[in-house]
Amino acid sequence: MSPSFDVPEHWEQPDPLDPEAANRRGRRPEPISEGVGVAHRGWLEPTRRRFSASGLTLDELVRRANYSKPRISELLRGKGLYPRWEITSNVGRALGAPMVPMRRLWANAAREADRKETWIEGCVKEVPLLEPQRQPLDHRALAHDVRDAYIGFARAFLVVGDCAELVVDETFDILWMTWEQALGSPNVGRYAWSVFRERVLCRATQLADGHPDLTLAAFSTQFDADGLVDQFQHVQETIDLFAAIGRLPHNPMDAIVLRSLCGLPEEDVARVMGVPSALATAFDLHGRRILEADLNCTTNPGENAP
Repeated sequence: MSPSFDVPEHWEQPDPLDPEAANRRGRRPEPISEGVGVAHRGWLEPTRRRFSASGLTLDELVRRANYSKPRISELLRGKGLYPRWEITSNVGRALGAPMVPMRRLWANAAREADRKETWIEGCVKEVPLLEPQRQPLDHRALAHDVRDAYIGFARAFLVVGDCAELVVDETFDILWMTWEQALGSPNVGRYAWSVFRERVLCRATQLADGHPDLTLAAFSTQFDADGLVDQFQHVQETIDLFAAIGRLPHNPMDAIVLRSLCGLPEEDVARVMGVPSALATAFDLHGRRILEADLNCTTNPGENAP
């Protein structure tokens, strides 16, 4: 899926479901409770955004979902015990959410909340899917097009077990839940990349300075030997290079990881990131300049001293 819109270098994907834009009546939902897990947010945030965009009041949602107002309110905040699938699916159906991806996201979050498989299976059996739901063809095409690249990128940050594959699957379920908004965004590829990137980095190990830790990737990633490494022969420790990559601004870092750690051609980097080819090239070059300056400073700390 090739991008068709120019994207400025400082571009950030806006929230496609801005509650202000929905002109929703009544009070906005209270914020998500502290301590809600990453997987739990995977279905909760799209659900809250659907509610905000729906124009419904909480009382109207309560009538449609057929549950009490306190319980619906708790569910929308992620407060209290992890909710059963019955109430979750009722709220999702009331908001027109696709049940297939929402159920998978709910089950993954239940495991994150240490719910046993027998509990999850029992909840699912209580509420069978009422109607067949097919994955949108354009959503399926996007997943087929970028899945391998997404997995490669995720493995640079999440190197333990099958975490990278799980995050990619989670991303496409979230995209399915928000597919109408993805199609309504200026650039579907960029929208998808922004969702995916956020899911990867919220699980990546963070250093004290807030940057992602790529230390393990230095020992597990097969990077382009004809690219970065040849340009930085003075770097004695590969780990220094990966640490420097983790300190890059996010667009240059993404381009460097895709191009030099995952080995994607330039045109594929642009397609996966959802930006024009010229901009992807600019991100890559900008990242290399920063790396060169950073690594020169690291290896020759007194060179620029007064």
